[in-house]
Amino acid sequence: MADVFNKWKNALNRTSKAAFGRLATVLGASEIDDDSWDDLEALLIQADVGIETTQDIIKSLRARVNLEGITHAQELRSTLREELIRRVDASQAFDLDNHQPTVILVVGVNGSGKTTTIAKLGKQFAESGKKVVLAAADTYRAAAVDQLQVWADRLNLPIVAGQPDGDPGAVAYDAIQAAVARKMDVVLIDTAGRLHTRYNLMEELKKVYRVTAKALPGAPHAVWLVLDATTGQNALLQARAFKEAVKVSAVILAKLDSSARGGMAFAIQKELGLPILYAGLGEKPEDLEIFNRDSFVDGILA
Repeated sequence: MADVFNKWKNALNRTSKAAFGRLATVLGASEIDDDSWDDLEALLIQADVGIETTQDIIKSLRARVNLEGITHAQELRSTLREELIRRVDASQAFDLDNHQPTVILVVGVNGSGKTTTIAKLGKQFAESGKKVVLAAADTYRAAAVDQLQVWADRLNLPIVAGQPDGDPGAVAYDAIQAAVARKMDVVLIDTAGRLHTRYNLMEELKKVYRVTAKALPGAPHAVWLVLDATTGQNALLQARAFKEAVKVSAVILAKLDSSARGGMAFAIQKELGLPILYAGLGEKPEDLEIFNRDSFVDGILA
């Protein structure tokens, strides 16, 4: 357990130092006054918690201070921890046993870490005894297919790929059909990275979404959005656009170890109501961890 906590603590070191490093100063030995609240509010906003979420946290803290008779700023630390934990979903790992195969559509913008995350998911699922097939439906970027192929070879996972500039929907369809025929457990579909502001690309993503349902009624069973944690509040705009386009059901925070903006996780929860399933805490395949809200909050407050 200590090793797991240290892994989260080390991964969140940048967020902790950049934003929450001043917490000891803000929550010093002085009595709570208006300056204390102003400083704490500024700290949370700087951590990319988001203005609306920050104001909500401050409002709750003020109410608890009055109710519980807290007078010193340093006593606020444990109360702040409780408030932060309460604002992130305690979601568990996704259940892969409800469908055979379970079809998971993985979406995100270019450079978010989507393809690498798919490889990490494939490794974890395979090690848990599931038969996994990868679908390289990012047909517009040859390097994406090559990248996923390298991972598939390294992890000894089957992969279905199409022709360069081919129809991504056809790749998704073929992969699902192959999975059904071979009685596979999981289909992980890598889609083309796209800017959430490009209407035509988002429309094409909707087409891939619809095609999966034609290949297997009820699919996709999950749509996971990979967000680059280093982008901070911009990730919120991405999440909102993808959620509207393809009914995103959960978020994976990639590159959390490289980010000083980990606070954006709270804004995603409050404004979009999307659970965070996994967090990328490093580059190795085993560095994709099931999201743990206690470890997350303790890591940024460390």
